Amino acid sequence: MDTASAPPRALRLRLRHLRDRLLVALCLVALALAVIPLVWVLWEVVGVGVRHVSWEFLTTLPQPPTVGGGGWANAIVGSVVVVGMAMVMGVPVGVATGIYMSEYGDNLLGKSARFLSEVLAGLPSIVAGIVAYGLIVVTMGRFSAVSGSAALALLFIPIVAITTQEALKMVPGHQREASFALGVSEAATTLRVVLPAAMGNVLTGVMIATARIAGETAPLLFTAFNSRYWMEGVDRPTATIPVNIYSYAISPFEHWHQQAWAGALVLLAMVLALNVAARTLWARRARFMAGD
Repeated sequence: MDTASAPPRALRLRLRHLRDRLLVALCLVALALAVIPLVWVLWEVVGVGVRHVSWEFLTTLPQPPTVGGGGWANAIVGSVVVVGMAMVMGVPVGVATGIYMSEYGDNLLGKSARFLSEVLAGLPSIVAGIVAYGLIVVTMGRFSAVSGSAALALLFIPIVAITTQEALKMVPGHQREASFALGVSEAATTLRVVLPAAMGNVLTGVMIATARIAGETAPLLFTAFNSRYWMEGVDRPTATIPVNIYSYAISPFEHWHQQAWAGALVLLAMVLALNVAARTLWARRARFMAGD
C-alpha cells in the first residue's frame, strides 16, 4: 500500500514546488512592473530637473516669458503654506475618525463612517476643488489659499482615517486588556496605550496622504488659483508648485518647460524630506521611550 501511494505523493510534492516557484516568479514580475515605472519617473525627473535648479530658481519671483530667468520662490512658499494648512485641518479630523472607527465603531455610525471614508478616498480631486469653490470661493468672492487648503483637506482626511483605523487594529488586544486590568478607562487606554503603539503606522498614513495632496493641481485651479507675486495672506490667491508645473509645461516657451522640470524635482524633494524628517523624529522618540 505504501509502494502504491509513493508515486502520487512524490508527484504532489513536485507540483507544490512548481506552484511555489511559479508564485515567486509572478511576485517578482509584479514587483518589476511596480518598481520599473517608479524608477524611470524618478530618473527622468532628477536627471532633467537637476540641470535647471539654481539658487535663482529657489529664491526669486517669476519673470515674464520674454525676459527669461526668474524663479518659483513664491510657489514654493505657497505650496508649503497650502499643504501645511491642509494638514492642520485634516490630521485631527482624520486621526479622530480613525480612532472612532477602530475602537468605538462597531455600530451603524462607525460602519457608515468607514463606508464614506472609502468612498471619499477615491474622490476625484477635481470634485473636491468644485466643492471648495462653491462653498468658500463663491462665499468669499475671491480665490484664496485657505480655500485651496480646504479642498486638499477633503482628499487628505479619508486616507488618514482609513490608515489610522487599520494601524490601531494591528495593536495586539492584550495591550488593551493589560491597561483595563490596571483600571485605566477606555478613552485613556486608547490615547495613552493604543495610539502611541500604532503611531508609526499612523504617521506613515499621514505621510502617504500628504504625498498625494502635495501634487494635486485640479483642486488648486478652482481655489488658490495662481499669482506671480508673494503671498499677501491666506485669504488671497497664491502660487503653488503643481499649478506652476501645469502652466509652464503646457506653455510654448522652452525655458518654461525647463523650469517645470525643476519644479517637479523641488516638489519631489520636499515630499521626500518631509517623509524622512517625520520618520526620523518618530524613530528618535521611540528609542527615547524605550530607554535606549
